[in-house]
This record gives sequence, C-alpha cells and structure tokens, in this order.
Amino acid sequence: MIFEGDLRFRKMGQVSRCFLSCLLAWWMGIGNPQEAGYFQESPSNLTSSLGKDAKLFCSVLALGEAPEISWLRDGVALEFADSNQVQVPLEEDEWMTTSELSIPSLQLSDMGNYQCVASVNGSEIFSEGAHLQLEGLPFFSDEPQDLEVTADTPFNLSCGAQGPPEPVLVIWLQDSIPLNSLGDPLAQTPSVLRVRGLNHSASFSCEAHNAKGVSTSRTAVVRVLPGRPHDLSVAHRNDHSLDVMWEPGFSGAYALEFCTIQAVRSDEDSPVSDELYNRTIRVPPFSHTLNGLTPFTTYHVRVACHSTEGNSPWTHWVAMDTLEGVPATAPEGIVAIQNGSCTIIQWGEPRGNINGVLRGYKLVCQSGDSPEVIVDVGLTNETILSLNSTVQNLTVRVAAYTGAGDGPWSKAIMVFSPGSAETLTDPQPVGLSTPAFSWHWWYVVIAVATVMAATIFIIIFFARMRKKETRYGEAFEPRMEQGELVVHYRVRKSYSRRTTEATLNSLGISEELKEKLQDVMIDRHKVTLGKTLGEGEFGSVMEGQLSQDGAVFKVAVKTMKIAICTRSEMEDFLSEAVCMKDFDHPNVMKLIGVCLQNTESEGYPSPVVILPFMKHGDLHSFLLYSRLGESPVYLPTQTLVKFMADIASGMEYLSSKNFIHRDLAARNCMLNESMTACVADFGLSKKIYNGDYYRQGRISKMPVKWIAIESLADRVYTTKSDVWSFGVTMWEIATRGQTPYPGVENSEIYDYLRQGNRLKQPIDCLDSLYELMMSCWALNPRDRPSFEILCEELEKTLKSLPPAKDPEEILYVNMDDGVAPTEAELGAVGGLGPEEALAKESQLLKTTVTAAEVHPPQAKGRYVMCPTPHENSRLLTEALSCAATEEGA
Repeated sequence: MIFEGDLRFRKMGQVSRCFLSCLLAWWMGIGNPQEAGYFQESPSNLTSSLGKDAKLFCSVLALGEAPEISWLRDGVALEFADSNQVQVPLEEDEWMTTSELSIPSLQLSDMGNYQCVASVNGSEIFSEGAHLQLEGLPFFSDEPQDLEVTADTPFNLSCGAQGPPEPVLVIWLQDSIPLNSLGDPLAQTPSVLRVRGLNHSASFSCEAHNAKGVSTSRTAVVRVLPGRPHDLSVAHRNDHSLDVMWEPGFSGAYALEFCTIQAVRSDEDSPVSDELYNRTIRVPPFSHTLNGLTPFTTYHVRVACHSTEGNSPWTHWVAMDTLEGVPATAPEGIVAIQNGSCTIIQWGEPRGNINGVLRGYKLVCQSGDSPEVIVDVGLTNETILSLNSTVQNLTVRVAAYTGAGDGPWSKAIMVFSPGSAETLTDPQPVGLSTPAFSWHWWYVVIAVATVMAATIFIIIFFARMRKKETRYGEAFEPRMEQGELVVHYRVRKSYSRRTTEATLNSLGISEELKEKLQDVMIDRHKVTLGKTLGEGEFGSVMEGQLSQDGAVFKVAVKTMKIAICTRSEMEDFLSEAVCMKDFDHPNVMKLIGVCLQNTESEGYPSPVVILPFMKHGDLHSFLLYSRLGESPVYLPTQTLVKFMADIASGMEYLSSKNFIHRDLAARNCMLNESMTACVADFGLSKKIYNGDYYRQGRISKMPVKWIAIESLADRVYTTKSDVWSFGVTMWEIATRGQTPYPGVENSEIYDYLRQGNRLKQPIDCLDSLYELMMSCWALNPRDRPSFEILCEELEKTLKSLPPAKDPEEILYVNMDDGVAPTEAELGAVGGLGPEEALAKESQLLKTTVTAAEVHPPQAKGRYVMCPTPHENSRLLTEALSCAATEEGA
C-alpha cells in the first residue's frame, strides 16, 4: 500500500532531479560547449602533523561518459598516488565520480597545494585548490655528531630543525647545561656552535623549540684526544740501534699513559708499506731505543701517544740513519796457487751484508810460532807471496773491512814452503789439510742418525697416544671372564694453579691482581654446560654442573656478550669479579667464580660467570605467571612488600660496597628456595673507584624504561640512578609484572619524563608505597632517598600490615587444568633483556605457577588452599598428613 504523501514526495524528487539535469545541460551546452561537468565537491584545506595519515576528497558531476579524476600537488600530477575512485550513474548519460586520496604517515615533502583534475568528454576541468599544512614538534634536519678532537683545538657542531609551525629556535646544552637562551642569535636555526677548545671530554645536544613543544636531538660525545707529539729526533745512534726522543702534545685533563713508536726500513724518500718495528712503551720519559736495526740503513720513524680518551695523531715520518758497521761475514772461496817460489792467494767477496762501504781486504800471515803479519791489500781480490826456504807452515787468513772496522776473519789455510817435500811442481790449489776421516766413517754417521730419527719418531708416537688416551680414555677393553665389553675411562688431568697462572700471565695483568684471583678463577673444564635457560641483551644463561672438591653442584653459567677489547677492560672486569666474590648478603646473589673461555677470533678471552642455580627463577616471570597463567595466583600485599624490602636491603648492601647496578629490574631479581628475593645479574655493574659516579664509555643498548632521566641524557650513573630504577621495580611488583609506561615508545621516554610525567599509581597500591615510588623519581637526584631510608620505610610498612589470614589473603589455585612448571622452566639466573621480558607478557602463557612451589598444598576438593610464606611449616606438615588420610579413606 503506497500513501499519497509518499507519491507526492517521489514526484517532487523526480521533478527536482529533472530540473537540475536540464539546468546542468543548459549551463554546459550554452555556457561552455567544451565542458560537460563541474565539481560538486573540491578538496578542503587540511592541517595535520608528521607521521599521521591524511585523506582528501573531491567529486564531479558530468554528462556523457563517466569522468576520470586524477590528483595534482603544486601543479604536478601524482603518478603513484593512493587514490580510491568510485563512479556512480545517476540518470541516463549522467555520472558522479568521487575520488579519495590517502596519504599515509605524512612527511614534510607531502606539504603543498592539492587539486583534482577530471577528464570529461575529452576535456579537463579543475577543482578548487586545497593546502595541506603540517604542524608538530620540530623535526631535526641536522643533529650534532660525535667528534674526536685534540686538546685546546677549536671545532664546530651544527644543529638544524624546522617546523611547521615556524619559527624554530635552538638551545645548545653542554653536559646537560644550557649554553644560550632563546633570545640569543645562536638560537636561530640552522645553528652552528663554535667551541674554542676543550680540556676534557664532554657531551653536546640541542633542543628545538616551536609553538607545539620541544624536541631533543641526539647527544654527541666529543672526546678530547692528546695533541700530536713534536720535535721527534735522534739523540744517539750506532750501527744497530737508534736512541730517539720527542716532546708530547698537550693532552688536556687526561695524563698520557703510553706512546707507540713505529719504524720502517726504506732506501727512498717515503717509507715502505711493510711494518718492521712497532713498540708500545710507558711514559714518561719520552724517549726510546730502537734495537736490532740493520747498519748503514735509513729508517723512517713516527710516534703517537695515548691517554684514557684515545690516541693522538701520528707525527710525520722522520728519516734517521744507522751508522756504518763491519761486514757480517768473512770472504769466501780462498785458494792458494803455487808457481815456483811464488804463491798466489785468491778469494771472493763476503756473501753476507757489507753493512757499509767496502774499503778493502786485509791478510794475516803467520809462519809457525812467529808473530802475525797484517797486510792491507786494498780492494783487490788476490795477492802474490814470495816464499823462501826458511818459511815453514805458513798460514793465511783474509778479512774485509769498512770505515767501521774489520769484519770476521776467514779460516786459516796452510801454504807449504818451496823446499819442503810437499812442494808442488805444477800450479794447483792448496787446501787446509787432508780429510779428517775416510769414507767408512760416513756409514757410521748415517747409522747413528737413522737410529736417532727412529727414536724421536717412537717418542712422538707414544706421546700422542698418551695424550689421546688421557683425553678420551681407554674404551671397550674385552672382559675375558664374561665376554663383555667394559668401558674404562681415565679422565683428563685435574686443573692446577699453574694453568691459572699461565692463563693470567698471557693476559699481562699485574702480580697483585693475580694473587687476588687465585680463589676466583675456575677451571673451564670443571664446568659442564646443559640447556640454555634464557638469552638477553648482555648475555645468555645456561644450566650447568660444577665439579669441585669431589662434589658436583648445580649452577647457572652466564656468558657475556660485551666484548673485552683491551687489557685495561680485562683488568677492570677481573677486579670487579674479585669484589663480587666477597659479596655476603642474603639478598645479593653470590658469585661462585669466573672462567676465561678462548674465542675463535684473536684477542682477549671471553669471560664466563658461574652463579648459583635459583629454583624459582626470576621475579618478573613469577609475577607474570601469577597474573596471566591459566590458573592465576593471588599474591597478597604482604608478599609484594616483602619482595620490595628484600631488594632494597640487597641494594643497600651493594651501595655500601660502592657498586652501582645500572640494570635493576624485576627480571634481574631472583627467588631462592625460601622465596627470598636476591639482587642478581651484575652484567652491567660497575665499581666506583673515584668519586660517586660512573660515566658509560661504550655506547650499547640499555633498558630505557628503567633508566633515570639524567642517565638518559648523558649516560652518567650513580647510586641515585639505581634508586630511580628501584622505584620502577617497585611499580612492577605492585602491578604484578606489568610493562612500565604502557603506550609510550622507548624513543619518547625522555621527552615524556622531561614534561613531568611519571608512572601512575597501580590499582590496590597503598598510598604510602606510591609516595615512596614518587620520591625515587625526583628530577634532582639529591632529592631521592637512599637505599637505607627505603629499606627502613618498607620494613615499617611491612610491620604495619596485618597478618595474611583473611579469605582474600589466601592463595587459591585451580589445579584441575593447571600444570606445574618444571624446575628448569623456573630455575634460571636473571639475564633476559627488557625486550625478551616484555615479550613474555604478551604471549599466551601455558605454564601455571602455583603456591605449591612455595609450600606443599593441602587438597580440598576442586581447589588447593596454599598458606602464605609467613605461616609455620608445622601447619603444612599437619595439612599434608590430613590430606593423605582423607585420600586413603
């Protein structure tokens, strides 16, 4: 049934549409016969910000063929535009086309004037233009970069930022201290900071300000290196050595530790590529003797010096010459030829180095016991001797000489007198004497050599068999009485202190440190590795067994991923291991020992840390499983505050030992068998030897959401920065393992904190606990409490809480479908990085943590009632016996 009003409405719509179509046709045909359409909607002006998505719309009405729409930006067609075009027929020969342009993740290049162009019946019509404007925090086009400069040397740093909105002004910061104000000319962007010179290393950054807020650039580290040494010269020289000296360059606030001197041999104006001499020496004094050089040779020498901040530039190559030396060998091929009463002596040149300019030869003649006669024959290679009948048993030796002196003398040859029976009638060479032994002696020599070679071969063979037997044992010897194969295994020789001393000697560490390490170092072969328990940013943790004093202990073995590149870094690591070996506190994990494991690449061995095996694993996993497991476990407030107090007590102990942790978080706190929290994972720990702070020198990945705001700015760590991390750890415990700063990216944390934002108060968190957290996050580190105060406040809070006896304070665990985790799943040493820890929370947890891991449960129907850790174990024993009786009935 159709109502009359509906019919009237439909007729009016048809009349209106017909009227509009006729009007459109009249306007198109009369107004401009080349165009047959018009834009019903043009794109509108749009203001957005960087990184956001934007959409622009336009629509066109046309008669005839369906129009096609394309987009222009600043008059240029967008060839690869992401546009969605819809063509809708309205009436006969009437079309409406709508186009939507999508621009994902706006960039500065997307700004401009946008316009639609429609192709209608062979002609083009244009829409009105719309301007896309971007506004937001300043965007850095140029940021300060890391530099290495010599002391007191001027340098420049540049910083450029742009909006919109404009203007953008720049403030420079040195070591987090502003260097200018927004009203200075230096604030204009792009900005160039001209530094006249530094005596110590510093960090530089810039802040860009506009109407939308403040952006902070990367922090550039400018390291002050020693200046180039100068006045390199030779102080004294001889034929095999050069004594060189130099003046050091200015090194600023850092004393020079050592200098490296290099020398290459060259006979030309520039040094050759092959390095011949390279020595590193302690300074002062700033001098060195280059030994073992070749006489009468030109060497090019250069020097560079080193401080704690790095190496100075090399000096230019300086040419230095060694003095002339004597010939290295005697003349060879000496023969005596007799002809009547004359004897001709001939010889060849020495085959070795002359070590200078050959000036001539000398002969030494001696007859019997008469004195030697030395004759200088000059540069000739022969001389003639006239012998009379009175000369008997004449011997002759020859030597070459240079300006530095005579070289070695040749062996003496015998020249017989003319009247002797041995006088030769024909000219022939005269040797020293007849052979010392005849041919049959050669057979004896060959036989002796053969026997010695066979003996050496047998000794080497048995030595290798013994080594293989010691290493792999004697296996599968037949057992005659039963006809079975029995394995006899002889283990490798036990590790001795000599091996430790040899390893430590190869590292070149001090004798004092070697003495301290005798009780810290553990033989790598006494540790057996099992499966991997966890892997994080700074190392991986594996299950292991340690054989020590005839017993086998279950341990956790942590391998460090942070490479040790220099001897000083190795000494620092081993010194910290000595200190950590002495840790003795119930809330601090005790170091068992350290191994040094050789790597395939050259360099220092990789450290392996041996730690106790913790049955209940890390605190973060325990909190996550209690909240997100298939059978959630309720943790009473008393238990959570007890965890906080344990960690504060452990950190108080570490701070009293002048240790800063730098990676304090719930994932790096362990739970032992009595559910006591222990501070662990000292992979980033650092002992403070001077002052009360430590500056991180090597840039590496850090847990951003746990780091104090001043450490994010300039990588300076103190005990008060550990207090900040402890506040975040308290928040983790109060939220049962939630991720700090949900919804805030790591790259946004610094700006988020600078604006005064902090973590929100967790649900069901006591006001006193949250006030304690907020005090840990004070902007000024001096306003934060010490760990001693934190420990006292948490102990007061724990004592003020009532005993956990209310029904809501009892742990209820659903045991129908829950599967208790194995010991290996929970037993690990903290070492997971923040990324791995956060990934745990997002995955579907298949493991259920039950309170039975803390105390044995009492079965009651579908649920298990687990007493809290504060209750007496006697009650648990009684509950178990009752449960066993009920089950038997």
